[in-house]
Amino acid sequence: MKYDVVVVGGGPSGATAAEDLARSGHKVAMIDRAGRIKPCGGAIPPRLIRDFHIPDDQLVAKITTARMISPTGRRVDIPIENGFVGMVDREHFDEFLRVRAQAAGAERVTGTYTKITRDKDGTHVHYRDKASGEDRALTTKLVIGADGARSNVARTEIKDGDKIPYVIAYHEIVEAPGPRGDYHPDRCDVIYDGRISPDFYGWVFPHGKSASIGMGSFLKEVDLKKATADLREASGLTDCKTIRKEGAPIPLRPLDEWDNGRDVVLAGDAAGVVAPSSGEGIYYAMVGGRVAAIAAATKLQTGMIKDLQLARKLFMREHKSVFKVLGAMQNAYYKSDERRERFVSLCHDVDVQRLTFEAYMNKELVKARPLAHIKIGIKNLAHLTGLVAPTHV
Repeated sequence: MKYDVVVVGGGPSGATAAEDLARSGHKVAMIDRAGRIKPCGGAIPPRLIRDFHIPDDQLVAKITTARMISPTGRRVDIPIENGFVGMVDREHFDEFLRVRAQAAGAERVTGTYTKITRDKDGTHVHYRDKASGEDRALTTKLVIGADGARSNVARTEIKDGDKIPYVIAYHEIVEAPGPRGDYHPDRCDVIYDGRISPDFYGWVFPHGKSASIGMGSFLKEVDLKKATADLREASGLTDCKTIRKEGAPIPLRPLDEWDNGRDVVLAGDAAGVVAPSSGEGIYYAMVGGRVAAIAAATKLQTGMIKDLQLARKLFMREHKSVFKVLGAMQNAYYKSDERRERFVSLCHDVDVQRLTFEAYMNKELVKARPLAHIKIGIKNLAHLTGLVAPTHV
């Protein structure tokens, strides 16, 4: 049997690509390793819920407040106006997306990808079948590599696909049914403190009857488990039962090339589409899966190899500016505790709060309110040049 597309990876990106292609009438197979759960805060914005038709029963919590915590312990509570941030548990959310792709017509294969080979009969995606342990292969016209950060598909098929920088994220899911200590089930806490992470941040995110507590760092010498234990203690969650522990890399920037100019295109973490500064990945992964599906479908229709480039072009056309701004913010404010203190000071500004969450909720820079942008720019400049104290608001 020959497929139009074989998708390697069944996370949000791969499942979205497989579903979109199956719904458009293509013969699709999706290879996924069952049982793997990615460490993730689980936040999804309203735009994702709208664009990808996520039912309310997939939301384990609806967050109405975000709390920023500085290195000196200052707290800024930011209300999420006119909406909420949805929270999902990746254990169930990813499976929901895979089941939906299968219901749309994608063939689901459980196994571990091993390699791609080619001959006169086509492109062959090899995998080790989970049930039998046997090495098998699927023959296809195109491959979408959605196998996560440090993607094996990217490493062997895409130029510089093995050179993407990443932070290592680690979190613990614990039982946390209600308010206790410094924890509240309707509020996400983001901790900017070099003792937790010297170059990223820590988080405490509610998941309904549980909570995700974690952090990330680019530095190998950082003790992720100790930092997470410190977060649990500070939040009053030390004695809560631990449900599971997970760690994984999170890419820091999109790859320069997403296709091999032949028969492979990347999507999601494999392409590096995680937002700088925030580390947000679910929405961008699903968009990455969608544009990869568009590129694959277009190439199948036209026969033009260059159409595989559509995936990166479409994604960057809409999100390049946001990534650029977030990257500049990370470079400016994550380098020291003094800078992190200044960043939390900026978060006191009501205009910063509103513009930040409008951009997050709708996934585009807010171009209205020019006076607000000017005021924020002046405050930003004052902090970066040291004209005001780190705690100045």
